[in-house]
Amino acid sequence: MKENEKENPIDEKPICISEEVYKEVTEKRESLLEKFGIRDEFPEDVIEESKGWAGNNKREIELELENRKDLRELITWTTDPYSAQDFDDALSVEIDENGYRIWVYIADVTHYVAPGTKTWEFAMERGNSTYLSGHTIHMLPRYLAEDVCSLVPGEDRLAHAVEMYINKDSLSYESIDIYKAVIRSDERLTYRECEKRLEDPDLPLHEECMKICEVTERLQRQRKEDGSLVLNQNRDRSHMIVEECMLKANKAVTHELMWNRGVEAMYRVHPQPTPREWDSALQEIQKLEGVQIPSSTLEDPRMAVNSAIESADGRQIEKIRRAVLRVMPRAMYMPDPFGGHHALNFDVYGHFTSPIRRMSDLVNHWIVHTKEIPNNLDGLCKRAQERQKVSERCEREYDQILREARLDPVEVRSRGVEVLEI
Repeated sequence: MKENEKENPIDEKPICISEEVYKEVTEKRESLLEKFGIRDEFPEDVIEESKGWAGNNKREIELELENRKDLRELITWTTDPYSAQDFDDALSVEIDENGYRIWVYIADVTHYVAPGTKTWEFAMERGNSTYLSGHTIHMLPRYLAEDVCSLVPGEDRLAHAVEMYINKDSLSYESIDIYKAVIRSDERLTYRECEKRLEDPDLPLHEECMKICEVTERLQRQRKEDGSLVLNQNRDRSHMIVEECMLKANKAVTHELMWNRGVEAMYRVHPQPTPREWDSALQEIQKLEGVQIPSSTLEDPRMAVNSAIESADGRQIEKIRRAVLRVMPRAMYMPDPFGGHHALNFDVYGHFTSPIRRMSDLVNHWIVHTKEIPNNLDGLCKRAQERQKVSERCEREYDQILREARLDPVEVRSRGVEVLEI
């Protein structure tokens, strides 16, 4: 879910619009996609390939049970925005007296989409999914994104499992195990529903949600103390749970790739602003009414910003974020992690948890499983960077098109639209 995006209850009705407005918005969307070179369809050979996987998927999973860990009995759930169409990550958790055992399951897309397939070639070309408000352009055909690979509830699915045992005192990894599994999600939660499960002990998954909330609250607190920039620290607990679990899993996988294997992969590198840029941002923040930055935090601007957000009210927090984002360089995909990730304060970081919607994660899944580096990895990094930037620009311009049609992009994202026939 995008920053500041609201989620509506399931029984809230779609936004009603006239045929005239719908037609106008659709035409402008098609022109916008053409402008940015984003295709809203798939080649026929890619569609046929994905149809073949969909038609044989149940039998394929049955055969794979012989070669994978069967984790279908573990209590497992997904948490996504109300409007989500693809579910590429799920969680399980257990707590004992010494630590927390967290399973982060990621859709095993590369079991189907591998180098040499038509769908892989097209995914490398498209680069990522583009999420226009109320209209998704998937990186993968819908047969895969919304069915075969998606961790839908009540269905057996192939997954890449990242099993982490975390020390209860230090929150450091005691063990990391990355392997292939078969899982079955018990339930698909929205963020709002996850909040309800946390609050009501009589609802299903309350205990599991409380367990994962306990550890992720501590993980976020530790990140802040270690100097990780946390611009969304005031978000609700459901978002925090997902964010911290995905960060911990991504970090675990890329540490495995770099420190244990020493291989190239699609790492996420984030340069730091210059001292002058940081000074400019901090000066702007210090001028905000009611915002305080303790002098003890000024040696590390990230910790200074964290402290400022803690002392700010809702009206000022967005101003703090804008001041920081204005001076922040863009994070980059690179075949080595040199320089680390400045905002997160991680020496090694990369993406692994969203292979349905990002080529970077898809490539890293292939490297983790096969220990093979795809051809032209540097070119793939540049391609991922380029397409991400294009999608972000397209998404922003489409939101403006909606505003000009007197439609709220946030409401459209969360509720969808219904065309009134006159």
